[in-house]
Amino acid sequence: MEPQRQIYKRLDVPDHVHYIIAFLILIIGTLGVSGNALVMFAFYSNKKLRSLPNYFIMNLAVSDFLMAITQSPIFFINCLYKEWMFGELGCKIYAFCGALFGITSMINLLAISIDRYLVITKPLQTIQWNSKRRTGLAILCIWLYSLAWSLAPLIGWSSYIPEGLMTSCTWDYVSPSPANKSYTMMLCCFVFFIPLSIILYCYLFMFLSVRQASRDLEMLSSQKSSFVKQQSMRSEWKLAKIAAVVIVVYVLSWAPYACVTLVAWAGHQDVLTPYSKTLPAVLAKSSAIYNPFIYAIIHNKYRATLAERVPGLSCLSRSQKDGLSSSTNSDASAQDSSVSRQSSVSKNRLHSTMVKGEVELDLMENRPKLSFKGFSRRRLLKCSSLLIEKPPVQMKESLSLCERDLVSGSFSIAAAPMVMSSKQKSRSADLIHSSGDSQNPMQKLLSISQLQQIHEGEAS
Repeated sequence: MEPQRQIYKRLDVPDHVHYIIAFLILIIGTLGVSGNALVMFAFYSNKKLRSLPNYFIMNLAVSDFLMAITQSPIFFINCLYKEWMFGELGCKIYAFCGALFGITSMINLLAISIDRYLVITKPLQTIQWNSKRRTGLAILCIWLYSLAWSLAPLIGWSSYIPEGLMTSCTWDYVSPSPANKSYTMMLCCFVFFIPLSIILYCYLFMFLSVRQASRDLEMLSSQKSSFVKQQSMRSEWKLAKIAAVVIVVYVLSWAPYACVTLVAWAGHQDVLTPYSKTLPAVLAKSSAIYNPFIYAIIHNKYRATLAERVPGLSCLSRSQKDGLSSSTNSDASAQDSSVSRQSSVSKNRLHSTMVKGEVELDLMENRPKLSFKGFSRRRLLKCSSLLIEKPPVQMKESLSLCERDLVSGSFSIAAAPMVMSSKQKSRSADLIHSSGDSQNPMQKLLSISQLQQIHEGEAS
């Protein structure tokens, strides 16, 4: 019993330190529970949000919600009493829940990055490959992967013990036993460093793909106007900022744990103080606050749903209307220019919509999911003919009739060549077919000539 008492002993630290940590945990828990609960409520109350990519957002909200609701109250109570109050079994359950939901959140961020990387770089293949069954299987694999790492300390590979100021619990990364050291190294590699490397890779190539798409659409435009270039640069810069925020938040939340555990793994656990071991626990739990805002609440569809269903959040709807009105005014002023300028603006608007859907990390923000399996070929031909045959001034009305079918998050890249004027149709088609696959990536997209072939086959 003496070693057990030694593990759960009270540390001699000033009372105000515990109270400060308790206050921080109270804020983290309140914001984490409320923010993720709002995301889940919006998801279940609005069927339009239940697109396949948004299932990963929902899974992230569930894991962060469970993280906040299982960790923060116990952490807060222990800080008030200045010691661990729930015994050995409570410590194991608490640490197991923290590991399970924390790892699930981290791997879910990896899944979101991979999903959006595939949608941007391989849009047509992703549309054909995506299904509810595959998405559900991916989410199940995320939870099973996290469960395996969380159960390991309970069956003898490392163990769960109190950490820091003895007010929270985690796996034993301090004891120099072979089991603890091997578990610590494997956990850091397969849960932090490897996922972080993949996330960096995905966002880097997403940025490069969006940048290349911007250049391709500028080449297809009749005039390389400053407006087109400005919008392209703005889209690229926005994607770069979003990627930077995602990566920085991920690193700030989980890098302290990785650093502290690797210091102990290297045999320098004596330099770690109770304060340095408590800080990673607080920062890791704060990730439940950032994720709902980065991946959901800042997007228009979620905000509109919350403003409609939650009376106290009607201000979200007003801010959205202001943004829409300013966007409408800018579109109206753009239409007053020449026909050639309108053609460039129209093409750039579709490109901006395409990039914005990816940049904002909400692939199905305003439109339902599109699948080739359930899509009417006659509907596709009708919409494409409307977009091609009408002059640029009327293109906006035609687009509004068909945008629910053609301009979805992952199909908009494929539909981009269709929003050209009749004068540019033959020129752009020749450009697409004359260039090699390695020289022009737009050749991989759905071209106008392919639509005409489908139309001829169906007419015959």
